[in-house]
Amino acid sequence: MTESQSFLGFESPGHGVKVLLAELPGPAYGEVEAAFKALPDSPAIKVKPQSVETPAGTAYYTAEDAVAGTDKVRRYSLIVPGGKAFSGYVAVQIADSEATNFPEDAVRKMLSTVTVRPEVPVAEQIAQMPFDVREMADFKKVRMLAPGAALLLADGNEDTGIEAAPFMVLGLIGSVPEQNDDRARFAQQAAASIPGLREARITSSEPLRIDSQPGYETRLEGISGKDNTPVTVVQWLRFGSSNVALRVIGSTPRDKWAEAFPRFRKVRDGLKPR
Repeated sequence: MTESQSFLGFESPGHGVKVLLAELPGPAYGEVEAAFKALPDSPAIKVKPQSVETPAGTAYYTAEDAVAGTDKVRRYSLIVPGGKAFSGYVAVQIADSEATNFPEDAVRKMLSTVTVRPEVPVAEQIAQMPFDVREMADFKKVRMLAPGAALLLADGNEDTGIEAAPFMVLGLIGSVPEQNDDRARFAQQAAASIPGLREARITSSEPLRIDSQPGYETRLEGISGKDNTPVTVVQWLRFGSSNVALRVIGSTPRDKWAEAFPRFRKVRDGLKPR
């Protein structure tokens, strides 16, 4: 198999075999483990989880026959511990026509090699993005939120909540309008829908040039995080020639705005499309 160009994982040349890699919430592994241990040993249970030892620890997987469209397939689903932040998930689908080349023993052997990296090198994460991040502005944490789509830069700890310190989210937003008159409304609507921001109030919204391209800056105030932290947020949209815009969001506790805003601008100005 080779790395897939359409999803995060691997597939065979004829696309008959697919291996999808994903993350689940941290508690998911513990819930599956508890269910596995509580499951009675009964022949009436047709799809029973099995355990397999991996470099990341004991993993649990299921195997079952299914149908994809009109084709018969064999499906495997594996979950592996990844620490507090996430649980690792692997899904394998094998077309009936490939079953001889990929028997269950071979799949189990493959699943037994799953490993987990607590930290992925920053350069490797940035390399997956459709833009280059040339300035980090001393942010301590870097984490890809969605493969090839969104990147988090933060000072705070994700386990305790990042909202108590400055953080940024870098990504793309689609279906942007081509006309300048429509971009103001679009920018405000996008700002009002920022995830995790409650009781949001727009304090300013105006056009500007970002790296010689048309853009829009919107500032808001609101409440964020489980501790109801009062925050000030800035959103920048940088429009290009397509219907996709680069979206930069910076959030900070209000009393840290003066120190955080220059850092936000430094990261924004260091972004370059690939």
